Amino acid sequence: MKNFIKVIFISFFSIIISFSYSYASSGVFKVSHDLGFGKDTNLDPITKGRLFQVIEKTMNRLVRNDLNGVPSPSLATSWSANADASEWTFNLRKGVKFHDGSDFDAEDVKFSLMRVSANKSPAAKGISMIESVEVVDSHTVKMKLSTSFADLPLNLTDYRLRMLPSGSEDTIAKTGIGTGPFMVDKFDAEGTTILKANPDYWEGAPGVAEVHIIAISDSQARVQALLSGQIDMLRVIDYKQKPIFEGNSKFKHHVIPTGNWRGMVMRTDLEPFKDARVRKAVRMAVDRQALADLVTGGAAEVTCDHPVMKSDQYRADLSCPQDIEGAKKLLADAGYPDGIEFTVYPSSLEPTWTPIAEVVQQQVAAAGIKVNIQVVPSDGYWNDIWLKKPVAMTRWNQRPADQALNEIYHSSAKWNESLYKNAAFDSLLGMARKELDFEKRKAMYQAAQNVLWEESGTLIPYTVSKLIVTTARVNNLDEVENWSVRWHKVTVD
Repeated sequence: MKNFIKVIFISFFSIIISFSYSYASSGVFKVSHDLGFGKDTNLDPITKGRLFQVIEKTMNRLVRNDLNGVPSPSLATSWSANADASEWTFNLRKGVKFHDGSDFDAEDVKFSLMRVSANKSPAAKGISMIESVEVVDSHTVKMKLSTSFADLPLNLTDYRLRMLPSGSEDTIAKTGIGTGPFMVDKFDAEGTTILKANPDYWEGAPGVAEVHIIAISDSQARVQALLSGQIDMLRVIDYKQKPIFEGNSKFKHHVIPTGNWRGMVMRTDLEPFKDARVRKAVRMAVDRQALADLVTGGAAEVTCDHPVMKSDQYRADLSCPQDIEGAKKLLADAGYPDGIEFTVYPSSLEPTWTPIAEVVQQQVAAAGIKVNIQVVPSDGYWNDIWLKKPVAMTRWNQRPADQALNEIYHSSAKWNESLYKNAAFDSLLGMARKELDFEKRKAMYQAAQNVLWEESGTLIPYTVSKLIVTTARVNNLDEVENWSVRWHKVTVD
């Protein structure tokens, strides 16, 4: 009798467990991506073509930002530095497995970080001070740096620094294997990529059973896909389209301040932009607040041509009002008393690029600057236009100050899109990394931002407050920037 009761209890318990699991991971969450990298789209987080809508859900970092933007434990549970911050020890989370069933350990950390430098990834600038990663034991690593660097944990929150299985360099671009809440079931960059819930995820089983990531290259087509229910979320949407969804019970919307930005980049190696006075004249002739209001409906924070977000502890709060007469004088001093003319190349890949170009065109005309606009196809924009044309549109996701300044403007940076070269600027960034006194370090990073205001080839008029829209059936989506979202918490009705 006791055995019979025991069997009944076990069977009932198994049914409850089975029901709980099916409830915990149920339904399909559908999102999109813009196919911006075309045939080069892949699942390797350190390449130019990485499909971040996948890697953010399939791979973890050692350190991540919490919901308040503070570096917090992820696959590393704790860390400490020696007296001069030239050596850091990270303790790793135990019991974590990759999607292929292998254990996550210190060898994987060493492999993942060292290959960033070995492959000359753009992400390498942020961790270029790491000379070696020593495996202390299976769940402890020691990072030896070439110099003192007090902000190493902050730089390790880089969204590309995901932990991969050791030895996966030849396969990761197609498999996307990580330790994250979802596993790649089918990768189809030009169609629909399917992710399935990782039942063994270390933070708990995901709320949805599958995530479908659908390639839709045109921004307006993505909006229509959301309206028709083909996708459940759109995180890149024109703020002026908010009235479409406001008050509609079929949708939910959130406005999230971010450090993401969109802008216009001038190549500093080409005339007339070789002269810093010309570059500054173009930027001075822009009324940033008016531009932000017209393009975003006010969902933006004005900034003065540096990429450091408002919430960053190192941000320099500069003033950059429109100055038409000042712009004219700079152009005359540079040998262009009658002004200049150039062409910029936006596309619908980013919905705000063409509106930004149109507003800039109107605003700078008073300074004798004629801007021609040539709208180009979305497909292949990053390969055919960006880094190729003298003036192009650009966009960047938020990064900590040190990482953004080094990755976008350091002379040796792979993605130095304006080809800006300044040895003194490079030296300033190097000294800031070595400075252990916070106030002195802050002053150096702010001085670097001042240099960019004077000389930069990049117009960064504002940082984006993103309009995030989901269908009403989506629940538990964190109201934070993309890289802090806890994707395993999302559920769908």
